[in-house]
Amino acid sequence: MCRPFLSFNSQQLIIQKVEQCIKHASLYFEHSFKLPKITFNQRGKIAGCARLQTNELRFNPVLLSDNINAFLEEVVPHEVCHLLAYKLFGKVRPHGKEWQSLMLELFGVKGQTYHHMDVTKVKGKSYTYRCGCGPIELGIRRHNKVLKGQQTYICRKCRGPLRAEVSRLHNI
Repeated sequence: MCRPFLSFNSQQLIIQKVEQCIKHASLYFEHSFKLPKITFNQRGKIAGCARLQTNELRFNPVLLSDNINAFLEEVVPHEVCHLLAYKLFGKVRPHGKEWQSLMLELFGVKGQTYHHMDVTKVKGKSYTYRCGCGPIELGIRRHNKVLKGQQTYICRKCRGPLRAEVSRLHNI
């Protein structure tokens, strides 16, 4: 599979935004925070990922190329705040009160857990499951865990168990 094209300019904008966020936090807390390693190799529907122990930020090049403004305004501060929360408070809930307060105090952004970007280009194969509410799509990883008997899933709304549609199981 070939790598998606991400312009050098887009990469530089993200790197500069990360640097700007880290510098702002350093001034705010009067503490020098080390710049993280930045890569553009995040896959799937995830826009970005903070690796706390290695001080690394990973960004999704496909979503980034289509949503540069959302990355600059929301995704970069979101991921930087994960690193800052870890450095300042240690191991805390990923989107807990510490992270939320950093988002608001430092960047004036109300922290969102999920992005609302179009993921059509990065969406993998899905499998239809049913519960009391109706059909729910599961991705290949979760589907394979069900097939191997490693995991069962429940609906977030009705709390009923998700059951694979028999016709879809034979089309694997």
